[in-house]
Amino acid sequence: MSRTYTIKDNLVESRLFLNRIIVAFIAILLLTSGLIVRLVYLQIVGHEHYATLAKDNSIKIEPLVPTRGIIFDRHGKVLAENTQSFSLELIPEQISDLDDTLLRLKALLNIPDEKIDQYQKQRKRQKRFISTALLMNMSDEEMAKFAVVRPYFPGVDIKTHLIRHYPYYELASHVIGYVGRINEAEMKSLPVAEYRGSTHVGKIGIESTYETELHGKTGYAEIEKNVQSRAINTLNSVMPSPGANLYLTLDIDLQKTAYDALDTFDGAVVAIEVKTGGVLVFASRPGFDPNPFVIGIANDAYQALQASENQPLYNRALRGLYPPGSTIKPFIGLAGLEYNAINAGHKVFCPGYYQLPNVSHHYRDWKKGGHGSVNLTEAITQSCDVYFYSLASGLGIDRMHSFLQQFGFGEKSGIDLAGERTGLLPSREWKRNQRKQAWYPGETLITGIGQGFLQVSPIQLARATATLANKGNVVTPFLVNKIVRADSTSPGPETHQKIMPLNPENINNIVSAMVNVVHDARGTAKSIGKGINYQIAGKTGTAQVFNIKQDEKYNENNIDFKLRDHALFISFAPADDPKIAVAVIVEHGGHGGSVAAPIAGKVIKQFLEANNDN
Repeated sequence: MSRTYTIKDNLVESRLFLNRIIVAFIAILLLTSGLIVRLVYLQIVGHEHYATLAKDNSIKIEPLVPTRGIIFDRHGKVLAENTQSFSLELIPEQISDLDDTLLRLKALLNIPDEKIDQYQKQRKRQKRFISTALLMNMSDEEMAKFAVVRPYFPGVDIKTHLIRHYPYYELASHVIGYVGRINEAEMKSLPVAEYRGSTHVGKIGIESTYETELHGKTGYAEIEKNVQSRAINTLNSVMPSPGANLYLTLDIDLQKTAYDALDTFDGAVVAIEVKTGGVLVFASRPGFDPNPFVIGIANDAYQALQASENQPLYNRALRGLYPPGSTIKPFIGLAGLEYNAINAGHKVFCPGYYQLPNVSHHYRDWKKGGHGSVNLTEAITQSCDVYFYSLASGLGIDRMHSFLQQFGFGEKSGIDLAGERTGLLPSREWKRNQRKQAWYPGETLITGIGQGFLQVSPIQLARATATLANKGNVVTPFLVNKIVRADSTSPGPETHQKIMPLNPENINNIVSAMVNVVHDARGTAKSIGKGINYQIAGKTGTAQVFNIKQDEKYNENNIDFKLRDHALFISFAPADDPKIAVAVIVEHGGHGGSVAAPIAGKVIKQFLEANNDN
């Protein structure tokens, strides 16, 4: 057997080994250089960036929520405040058996399953060492029950918070509004930085309109935390700026008088300071208790409010639309004088109905036998429909529309509340665009007595009445008189005034007729003119809820309550130097003189007595 021998080439092997050593050295050199470069970058070039990241891992910025501003009436009475509220809170990490603890708390405090479920959902979104509320706004009885057994509930405690409270409940609910928990849609529109940590926001009313001022400016604290995100130290803090306090023009005592005077009726009362436009009364009945909305109203309670036939959530003073009825007559009368369609002595014979030329239809007067021959003063005093049918026919819808528009009918009043409706001031153009029909002469007649398409809101009617009392000086109604911050005070919203070029003699004729409505023996509101030593200028109104056929007679006692006429009254006083203008609408109240006028009379009397103007 032969053997095979391999002859080694030492030179080749030496070169191969040397090449490998060189490659390995170069690789080590390159890797070492890269490491050195990276270390230089981390320690020198990128030091500030990575130091910041490291700091952020240990220091967290936590928001400090500001205290919400207080809302006061014109006399300093609190309408919206922040009060202490006690909540039962649990820290899951400190509780060995959470389910057992929840069952025992449920039995002890009679906690509904709905709240237990809400707690479980909330708890799962947070760290186990975070305190989470199970029961909010605890009563004294609930706190006393828990205090007795507190040692047996480790990880459970009572915490104190500030919660919004409305001490006048339903009395000013529509004007003040309420705050509620921030929903997802609101969170997207609110400034992120300012509302980080905030849980509530204004929903309606003043609380919503002035949310920015009431909320305040959010502060922050730099909290040092460990790897488990537990706070171990506060490094720095910037305190929050509390929300501004708002002082309204509203008089809550006067508001109560108006609200109570509506009694069992639904309706609205708006009173305005004639010279300034400041709103003294903004009452809508029925109201609702806003306090449950703050902590989260129960679903069945909210559904009951929504389903209520009386619509307590509906702001009638701001959004309610009604035919003005005969309260429009002083404005139509003034239009007749201004356009020289009539003079103050112009007389019209009233047989109890009015007919257009060559038309058989009778446009009826409220008084079956008619008023006989009446001039403008007598027509306003006795509320003669026939006189104003005739005047409306002479004026025409175009001039009526143009004149009424100057008093703010058919447009928003500009009050500092969101959600106001414009009402409807009909015209040829409106009917052509909306109904695709021509305007008919009969529609002009019924517009002249405040019926037909014409619709106004209580705030519009009050503003127009104040403008008439102001002799054509148009004011913008407003609610916030001043905004008081920690370091400054500023006035409320900027208001605009304009002056209508009206003939003073014509205004005096209308005002004189309106005084007769209250103080003349034949006046439709003579009942409120007794026992006072000042004069009230007023006008009653009755607005039909449904149309009566030509051959039918309206009988209030034989129809359903919801089909009865609305009662209206506008007024201002003292007539010779007006301070206050009032508009009252009583739904299905029937007669303005007997139902709506006494409400205005009470408001006027209380205001003038309080201001020593009687």
